[in-house]
Amino acid sequence: MTKWFFEPGHTAVEFRARHMMVTWVRGHFKNVRGTLEFDPDNPRATSVEVTIDAGGLWTGEPDRDAHLRSADFLDVEHHPKIAFRGSGVELVGAEEGKLRGELTIRGVTRPASLDVRYLGQWETPWWEDGVDKGPKTRAGFLATGRINRKDFGVNWNDTLDRGGVVVSDDVQITIDAEAIRAE
Repeated sequence: MTKWFFEPGHTAVEFRARHMMVTWVRGHFKNVRGTLEFDPDNPRATSVEVTIDAGGLWTGEPDRDAHLRSADFLDVEHHPKIAFRGSGVELVGAEEGKLRGELTIRGVTRPASLDVRYLGQWETPWWEDGVDKGPKTRAGFLATGRINRKDFGVNWNDTLDRGGVVVSDDVQITIDAEAIRAE
């Protein structure tokens, strides 16, 4: 099994939730770090550990970002990290599988699964401090999943005049990951 690490500058987590019953609000986490054990010839044995800086949340609206970081939602002051640990992939296609693991948000850990697509790998340049130290092998992955935020103690909401809610319980997650093979 080959060890990889996620390239934090090119790996991101996007989330989206329904807002006011009519549209989607999207946000991103860019400071995503972790390791991956992966062999394209044996994807069933894959394992992954990922840590996300919850304080790095960005939706494009500073007041909303502050509210999402507050105790009403992620409570970043007390729970600065979001983590996922998974192992074993159930193949559902030539380049696709289901990765099951445990997701921790606000200190609450629950089972979670991600639909993962392997996007391939390529030899690429690698520069450090202006010096070419490459090439390095990079691999790409796209993962999607869905969680109920209330399963993790993210309970804040408000009702609308006609009975709807401000924020959906269902949160969709998309992860664009670029991994670099460790030497």
